[in-house]
Amino acid sequence: MITRRNFIINTSLATATVLALPSLAFTMDKKEIGLQLYTLRDELPKDVKSTLEKVAKAGYKTVETYGFSIKDQFWGLTPIEFKKILDTNNLKAPSGHYNLGSFLYDGNLEEVKAAIEAARILKNEYLTVPWVDEPYRNDFHKIAARLNEAGKMCAAAGLKLAYHNHDFEFQKQDEITGYEILLKETDHDLVSFELDLYWVIRSGNDPIKLFKENPGRFKLWHVKDMDKVNPSLNTEIGSGSIDFKTIFKEAKQSGMKHFFVEQENNYNPNAFEAIKTSCDFILKELI
Repeated sequence: MITRRNFIINTSLATATVLALPSLAFTMDKKEIGLQLYTLRDELPKDVKSTLEKVAKAGYKTVETYGFSIKDQFWGLTPIEFKKILDTNNLKAPSGHYNLGSFLYDGNLEEVKAAIEAARILKNEYLTVPWVDEPYRNDFHKIAARLNEAGKMCAAAGLKLAYHNHDFEFQKQDEITGYEILLKETDHDLVSFELDLYWVIRSGNDPIKLFKENPGRFKLWHVKDMDKVNPSLNTEIGSGSIDFKTIFKEAKQSGMKHFFVEQENNYNPNAFEAIKTSCDFILKELI
């Protein structure tokens, strides 16, 4: 017979056990592994349909889109047509990379409005800014202000805005890095960050330190491994030098909701086999 006292003790122990498990530090679907489609940038323009079929067969449930332009849309497909192919393969796109042109510098809204319309059709949750052109990197205060402006537009459309880093944001300008300016001067309620773990580490910084100093701000991650011999190259997840097991234990503190595998080069033996290798490792070792 289970007494009330024993029930309370057992329940407390079970709760403590669950809280102690790092693999349960965040609540995303265990099977929800995402892929940044830029990984397959050589294949997608040739055949979007068969490429996405292979992504799904490799084990991915979500993707992060890229490549949208006002002129060509998604490699000649309208957002509606592209969404149908995603749906056919049971793929969701919680985030999309949208190049906002020169908006971050001169405030031209044409690209922003087009990106928001496409993101809504694809049912993106996040509209993610992937890049700042080199001529515009000299004033991160202005970039932060533009991100806040775009964040308001996204919020009004039922979307969220995120900013994706490379390594140039970590260079100092007047004793402060561009990334520090962005974290400090963007509105927490309007602008989130997609942390590219490879580029953070490549720049000599520690992602876990960023999590501790800015808890909850990194809603998205790029999970991209670093070649052990040549750090300028990528490799399949689990084959490189980045300690993802330690980083994933801090997912809750970072605020991570979605993550996307990305590999830009050095595929072994080819891009499709590489993304499957990465997916298999993540399923077995990380989540």
